[in-house]
Amino acid sequence: MASITTVSGRALPLRGNELDTDRIMPARFLKAVTFEGLEKHVFEDDRKDNRHVHPFNNPAYQGASILVVNENFGCGSSREHAPQGLLRWGIKAIVGESFSEIFRGNSSVLGVPCFTADKASIEALQSLLEKAPDTFVDARVDTGVITAGDLTVQGTLPSGVRDAFLTDKWNPTAMLLADFAQVKATAAALPYVSGF
Repeated sequence: MASITTVSGRALPLRGNELDTDRIMPARFLKAVTFEGLEKHVFEDDRKDNRHVHPFNNPAYQGASILVVNENFGCGSSREHAPQGLLRWGIKAIVGESFSEIFRGNSSVLGVPCFTADKASIEALQSLLEKAPDTFVDARVDTGVITAGDLTVQGTLPSGVRDAFLTDKWNPTAMLLADFAQVKATAAALPYVSGF
């Protein structure tokens, strides 16, 4: 595990409010024993709609590492498969107007910061990326500043989440495993574990 101070790369604009976890990762893919291969099913049903080219199907956005979304992204059920699929597709950060708290939490423990910014800034960023898909985007965890070409957006992260990324404390499982001797010692001292 390492601290996360910045996420950089090309970005994928995905328009639409209330894009829920059922759309991000359809329920039929929740049967898997592991998360491997979920990247193939991100927005699968939306991507099969032939009325338009979905951004996740657009070759111009292949290899993007930052996702730019609108309001209440990741709402609906709390399935962790949604952020797992996005991460495995290559998304390392998400910038949006707002997020479901559970989705943000599930993303954070995977090392994917979810920055929020105002509606006008998100609109400007999405429009820029639609016109110039090769634009390099830099999202700084410490300041929240997101730069894309000549455009600068002030994003924010909850202070506890920001500090966890900056101090290498964003993955609770890795933290437990890193100090597992202390976990075992504490468990051994508990009467309901030790039997005393």
